[in-house]
Amino acid sequence: MTQIREFSLLFVDDDPLLHQSLKLIIPKQWRVISCQDPRHVPFDKFFHLAFIDMHLTRNSSKPEGLDVIKKLAEIQPQLEIVAASGDWNRDIMEKALKNGAQKFLGKPWQVDEVHSILEKTEALWYLRNAGHSHRETVWIGQSQVSQDLKKTLARLKGEVTPILIEGETGTGKEVVARILHEQENSRPFIPVNVAAIPENLFESEMFGHVKGAFTGADQLKIGLIEAAHGGDLFLDEIEEFPIQHQAKLLRFLESGEIRKVGGKETQKVLTRVIAASNKPIETLVKEGLFREDLYFRMASQKIKLPSLRSRLEDISMLAEFFLEKQKPRYNKTLTSDGIEALKSYHWPGNVRELKRVCEQLALTSPLPLIRSDDVSPWIKVQSRVISTNEKIDFSLGLNKLVEDYEAHLIQQCLDHESDVDQVAQLLNVSKSNLYKKIKEYNLKIKGH
Repeated sequence: MTQIREFSLLFVDDDPLLHQSLKLIIPKQWRVISCQDPRHVPFDKFFHLAFIDMHLTRNSSKPEGLDVIKKLAEIQPQLEIVAASGDWNRDIMEKALKNGAQKFLGKPWQVDEVHSILEKTEALWYLRNAGHSHRETVWIGQSQVSQDLKKTLARLKGEVTPILIEGETGTGKEVVARILHEQENSRPFIPVNVAAIPENLFESEMFGHVKGAFTGADQLKIGLIEAAHGGDLFLDEIEEFPIQHQAKLLRFLESGEIRKVGGKETQKVLTRVIAASNKPIETLVKEGLFREDLYFRMASQKIKLPSLRSRLEDISMLAEFFLEKQKPRYNKTLTSDGIEALKSYHWPGNVRELKRVCEQLALTSPLPLIRSDDVSPWIKVQSRVISTNEKIDFSLGLNKLVEDYEAHLIQQCLDHESDVDQVAQLLNVSKSNLYKKIKEYNLKIKGH
């Protein structure tokens, strides 16, 4: 799809002065279609956004705008509708939302609020037009949960407070973080895998250090937070952030200031933090593994990503997207029964697993058409049956017994599958967490 160059706004209001004032503040990429009489609303035309006043005649007891909103919502379900009125009547406001409006704008208008609505509407339509040219990252899917997610992302345009993204492994947390970043047109974007930073270097990597701060610190080092100045810092696997350093992150989020290791002065850094977690942080707070005050600060804006099994309608679009990336080397197309085979699977590794399967299908399918027979071998999951005849020594205590069982389970999976990525997807844990447990339990990887 091509980039949207012009947006259309339907403005229905009986006050001619408001029509003039709107045209003075509207950005150049917006075209206003004005209408003062509800009988003359051009319902047959397409609009990106509509501002509808509630009272369109001198009869103040009848909010005619409600009927206009209802009809517009029926004809154009994806139209963003803003109800407007100087009468802050709660009943009318609630009826406007029930009839199809997404927002109620009180009069007199604030120019910044109108501009914010226009910007968020532009962001939403860009997200819906997934293939437009000037965006590098897209969310693929038209299911209801995908549409809801796109609305959430558009709503967050212009927000500078921290954003927390939660979701199972492979659901697309970095994709969402990059979309949030790209719709701001800011630079830079610094992605950080928190679990991959050695604990003894953690503070220096995140906050930087001054020359001579410790042995080996022979020059000034800029930390990752400072490197993201003017843009976004993406902290993936935030649940692995060492608790002894969490207070310093909280201080930065509250003050916008950092102090390098060994330094005496603080410095201001303008960086938005986007964090992601495979686990519900609220659970970690209850377990004492994550600071509650940091969680509340991080979750001021929270996004919960859907699993792939909750949006099976998107599988066809996603699979076609991944297969398209394999062209021109492998020109393969899914048949209808091939798509149904993909939809029949529960996808524990979510979109990341679907991507891997599509890459394998492009490589191995003998025909240009990918059939259900081609799909089945790649999504067949053998059951891992855990059985033991050993007598349980309850004197070891519950924690030790659970650890032994966990080690036994992971080892059995590793005995069947040498690909650690696949084992992590099967067990629904992060790859870094799995490697930690392999090292902790001294487990063996098949073929290593």
